[in-house]
Amino acid sequence: MASHESEPGPVGPGEPVPPGGRPPGSGAPPGSGAPPPPAAGPPAESGGRTDEVQQLKARIAALEAAPKKREHHRWRTSGAVVLIVIASLLSLLSVLAVWTSDIVGNTDRYVSTVAPLATEPDVQQAVTNRVTQVVLEQIDVEALVKQLSDAAAEQGVPQNAANLINNLSGPIKSGLTQLVSSTVNKVVTSDQFATIWVEANRLIHTALDKALTGKGGGAVKLENNQVSIDIAPIVAKVKDELVNAGFAPAAKIPDVHTNFVVFASKDVSKIQNYFRLLEIMGAWLPIVTVLVAAGGVFLAVNRRRALVGAAIGVFFAMLLLGITLTAFREFYLDRLPPGANQAAAGTVYDTLIRFMRASVRAVGAVAVVTAVGAFLIGPSKPAVAVRTACRRIIGSLRDALYSLGMKLGPVGPFVHRWKRWIGALILVVAAVILATWSYPTWGVVLWITFFVALAFAIREFLDTGADGDRAPPPTVSGGPPPAHA
Repeated sequence: MASHESEPGPVGPGEPVPPGGRPPGSGAPPGSGAPPPPAAGPPAESGGRTDEVQQLKARIAALEAAPKKREHHRWRTSGAVVLIVIASLLSLLSVLAVWTSDIVGNTDRYVSTVAPLATEPDVQQAVTNRVTQVVLEQIDVEALVKQLSDAAAEQGVPQNAANLINNLSGPIKSGLTQLVSSTVNKVVTSDQFATIWVEANRLIHTALDKALTGKGGGAVKLENNQVSIDIAPIVAKVKDELVNAGFAPAAKIPDVHTNFVVFASKDVSKIQNYFRLLEIMGAWLPIVTVLVAAGGVFLAVNRRRALVGAAIGVFFAMLLLGITLTAFREFYLDRLPPGANQAAAGTVYDTLIRFMRASVRAVGAVAVVTAVGAFLIGPSKPAVAVRTACRRIIGSLRDALYSLGMKLGPVGPFVHRWKRWIGALILVVAAVILATWSYPTWGVVLWITFFVALAFAIREFLDTGADGDRAPPPTVSGGPPPAHA
């Protein structure tokens, strides 16, 4: 019996191998040091080789697909660049179109623009010179001298004295010129002149519209490529002032209709079609520009970089337009008709394009703010450093207030959950305010930017994480406190 138990019998299929034993046909006994025979079936390496082949095929497929992907990205990048360049050029034309539509096509806007000219010293001096010249042309100094001489003779004045009066025509004319000039200047610098100026410009706006766009029909006459104001009301006022000052001959001055040139250029006919087209596109071109720029950003592979590029492109377009306006001023003054007052014409030009310059600065400021904002949300080290510093400052302030007993309750988790949507809402509200602001300036843009930054800071302050006030305070070991989410 003992012998039977000490020698195990053969193990059948599916039976366990005894401990320390060996399966039937396994060759050498255990512990003999002989290598086991190879197992039945494929070699052990065949599975590994199959995996390597599959990986190699996958790599080959990826390499074959890479050129197509690069080609796709190249086309997207090229299309985005083209759209961004077009949007930059359209932004320049948009500013011109809005100015043309508002100033040339809107009488009230034009009048409010040129109204300050009534108080400009250069314009006042030019009007004074023109009115003085017209009034003196209506006064016959030689006839006045003869009347004085005849009156002296009738009073029995000696002939020598009468002859002396005849020789005083020069001094009399000089004194009369001074009297008329001082009277005209008194009228021109009064509040009445401002009223006359506004009403006169309201009447000539149609002529200005015709000058720049070619509209107006045959009822509006544009003579010698000039837009001018009829200063007859000013002459009539000066006439009354001269009579009140004791100069009775001024009562004989007839009604005089003469012009003071506001706008003049030899190239008016050449630019009419362009201004007419800009006036038509004034309301739609800015919208088209924004859509084209948005299309370029959306098409780009890296949309954040595309947004930065679009903003920089618009900024340089505004810089180019500003330089062009300054250069065109000199060109315009050099081509004025002979006898035109250069100083007054320059002041009129500056006043007419004042709102265009303001628009250039405002759009340029928006472009700079957009470029900086898009850069700060990027992965670059400076952008990350700025964001981290801001979060730490806001987090430190929040922690300090928490230590004083402040609790935000459910506000913190709510802001944390909807943080992205709140940020989008802040940007949308800012965009709507800027778009609906009547003629924003660069100062308005900076103030809107300030309040947007403040709103984002408040959002960051209110974001206490998903757990809100129940979250444990952060543990800090050897370093600054971690930035809050």
